Amino acid sequence: MDTNMGELGQLKQRFQETVGDRLTRKAEGFESVESGLPTHIGDRFDIPFVDNVTSLLGKHNPLAQEVNPKIDSVWLLDNTAHRPTTGTEHHHQHHHFFHHDEEASLWQAEFVAAYFVKDTGKDLSAWVSSIAEKIGIGEDVQGESRKQIESRIAERLRPLVTTVEPARWVNVKFKDGTVHKLGPGGYNGISTDILTTPGKQVDGDQSENVTVPEEIAPLGDMLTHFAEPEGWAVVSDIDDSIKITMTSSPIGILKSTFVDDPVPIKGMPELYKHVQETLSPAWFYLSASPYNLYQFLRPFLHEHYPKGTIILRDANWLNLSGFLQSLTQGTQAYKDSRMEKVQSWLPKRKMLCVGDSTQSDPEVYGDMYRKFGPDWVKRVFIRKVTGISELHETDKNEPSRFEKAFEGVPKEVWTVFEDPSELMDAVSALKDM
Repeated sequence: MDTNMGELGQLKQRFQETVGDRLTRKAEGFESVESGLPTHIGDRFDIPFVDNVTSLLGKHNPLAQEVNPKIDSVWLLDNTAHRPTTGTEHHHQHHHFFHHDEEASLWQAEFVAAYFVKDTGKDLSAWVSSIAEKIGIGEDVQGESRKQIESRIAERLRPLVTTVEPARWVNVKFKDGTVHKLGPGGYNGISTDILTTPGKQVDGDQSENVTVPEEIAPLGDMLTHFAEPEGWAVVSDIDDSIKITMTSSPIGILKSTFVDDPVPIKGMPELYKHVQETLSPAWFYLSASPYNLYQFLRPFLHEHYPKGTIILRDANWLNLSGFLQSLTQGTQAYKDSRMEKVQSWLPKRKMLCVGDSTQSDPEVYGDMYRKFGPDWVKRVFIRKVTGISELHETDKNEPSRFEKAFEGVPKEVWTVFEDPSELMDAVSALKDM
């Protein structure tokens, strides 16, 4: 069952692969690298058969169980609360009944939880050695021993091999003291719930939500950010837009993910600080990375950038080739769907979209402008990624690529840049838009 579900997920990504994806992967030798990586680094056979099967029933699973603090752990992913929009108030949500005077203060948000079995995963030594060899780690690198580097690889690889826990649910306590049930989770060990609750929060507020009991959440509290219908919002890619990932290189992805300390793109923290001070927007970080990297990305973003909601792929392929494919196959279809979800939450917000030239960000943002128009997508900034040899063999940075991606989009809406400082004045001008 695990193999079939994983293959179906990867088949879906291949089906959604664009011509650009295919040409880029071929030019950059992704398949050659993927074929030499370990497969089946995680295993579902440790999960009880009943949980695997009944998890396919989703919310209607009669045999789902509450999480057990002794053997389970839960990640609560930060989210953004918005005012309920027409047609969404009662869509896949827990129903709550309110007095008339409470209806004007309702907030709605999507709550995502990921469930895992504690202290699981195979012996990682073989997989760690494989990654180290593929990257070309020697005995001593910049003052670090190979043993130290392999220890870091193992730490970052661990979330990819930890056994997911389907058919589980958890209680979450809001700041006002009310307790709400999340779940049960599906086959991938992820639950998604839309909750509508009253609250006195205003635009820009943050609220901490905790699991019951708290010790079951190793990443700590989740943050809910509150966004009124109008104002600005930023949708930002992560990899090679604000964090060095080298998504055009399979070896670069492995090295930046499992070996290197995460490094922000020079000038982007200063640019985003200026955006925050100028526009006070709601923030969404949209990445094609799998959700297993959440505990790696969240601290990095909190250190260097304004806090916001991180949107990641809800897939766990349990193999490293699937991890690389997640970042390089079907990213346009995936990001289109997630952008449409953000639009359904905040259809009246003015969007600033930020991405880069290594993936499908220009095509995605062009799609969104053509679909939702200039009232929603106000500005697009695309970072032209240079200095990566693999990009030289593609048309990623060619002017014709950007012209095609933004066909029908006025030139004053989109800007391709290399130095973030070029955009400071453009951001300042948005305040009067």
